[in-house]
Amino acid sequence: MAITKEIAKHVRDFHFGGNYTGVNLKQTLDDVTWQEATTKYKTLNTIASLVFHINYYIDAVLKVLQGEDLKAHDQHSYSHAAIESEQDWCKLLNKVYSDTEKFAQLIESLEDAKLDENFIDGKYGSYFRNLEGTIEHANYHLGQISLIKKMLRN
Repeated sequence: MAITKEIAKHVRDFHFGGNYTGVNLKQTLDDVTWQEATTKYKTLNTIASLVFHINYYIDAVLKVLQGEDLKAHDQHSYSHAAIESEQDWCKLLNKVYSDTEKFAQLIESLEDAKLDENFIDGKYGSYFRNLEGTIEHANYHLGQISLIKKMLRN
């Protein structure tokens, strides 16, 4: 079994369906309006902010896989352009889905041996930890998105 191909599948399954939980990002967001996506529920993040946040880290790791430097900073991970229309919301979602496919393709192109190597620097752990970590992180926030969506609609 090629582990990198399985990780890429896991990334796609989380975003587009077929994962173990039966809940995926695209299906969860398909009927969310831009108004819902930007509505603050009490002190929780908005759905739009969480979607941006999930992709912020995927995009950061994607750029490393493309040969760029790691430029992610927690303080910027919720800083996104204002969503003021359906077009803005669709633009964010399209970026997320496009980045996902690029990310999965680059993961598939890695040799499994790369997974044991340090990701940029030993302090960040291995490639495996960072690739799987993006999926764990995304699942955590998908749970929040699902709950916020339900609370907004009740």
